Amino acid sequence: MVAKKPTKKAPVAKKKPAAKSAKAKPVPRPRPRPVAHAGIPASLVPLKARIRSIHGYPKPGIIFRDITTLLQDAFGFRKLVDDLVQPHAGSRIDAVAGIEARGFIIGGAVAHQLSVGFIPVRKNGKLPWETIGVDYELEYGRDRIEIHKDAITKGQSVLLVDDLIATGGTAIAAIQLLRQAGANIVGCSFVIDLPDLGGRKRIEKMGVNVQTLVEFEGE
Repeated sequence: MVAKKPTKKAPVAKKKPAAKSAKAKPVPRPRPRPVAHAGIPASLVPLKARIRSIHGYPKPGIIFRDITTLLQDAFGFRKLVDDLVQPHAGSRIDAVAGIEARGFIIGGAVAHQLSVGFIPVRKNGKLPWETIGVDYELEYGRDRIEIHKDAITKGQSVLLVDDLIATGGTAIAAIQLLRQAGANIVGCSFVIDLPDLGGRKRIEKMGVNVQTLVEFEGE
């Protein structure tokens, strides 16, 4: 009996892995263009033209200078912060203090650019921990501003920031409060000055340099 030779099996071709489908690359979104004003390129529009004037607010006879239109303008907001920071480049500043409420927005951005901390100067009863405060006179009545007791280390150089200087009452109270806490006030920076109301002169009489970017006279 003749033994049969085992038959060889034909090699099975290995299946090639299916080619991975190429992922679609995300389409980059176009960057928003700076806001143009009446056809004028944004880079040529002064900060003053980006501020809205509202007549009769908060009461008849008052013109309210509204900086929200400036803040929502990306180019204008960046220029605003750069212009406030530039004079202090190379100077010793340990912290920026901002007065409630628009001073928080501007002061926080300035502190970020200067790579320093931020101190909120708040109205009475708004801060959660132990505070020190200063009372000051308003046109009708009195008000109070406060900071936390541990907000400042004695001898720190502090830049005070707010959106507007009018009669200077709140800013002067803030200077007194910060000095009471041991701060050295290196300057006050404001977006808007209403020079006819004399606030700038009152602050300068306290030995503090004042920087403003825009003036609205006759207010």
